[in-house]
Amino acid sequence: MLRISDSVRHSITQDGAILLDVHRGQVVSVNVTGARILELVLDGHDESQIVDQISQAYGADKEVVRLDVVEFLDALGNHHILQSSAEAGETGPAGRIR
Repeated sequence: MLRISDSVRHSITQDGAILLDVHRGQVVSVNVTGARILELVLDGHDESQIVDQISQAYGADKEVVRLDVVEFLDALGNHHILQSSAEAGETGPAGRIR
């Protein structure tokens, strides 16, 4: 299962999301679709469930959505925004910016 890294604080708004890695001093912004994917990750959905939800929400082909979701999740993983629960050694979301 994926989760947001402990060092990342996030704020999801109607316009997307902002993620701040407090240890690396890195800020990442994502659009509305990226924010929705992050919400699904926070809710404990796996990759296939995320693909199903996004595909249904946008009426898009599942294979196209799957490729985009995998690329997005990989990019967030490469920037240390996301990690697997096994890597983290625990479960539960990181804190939100208020």
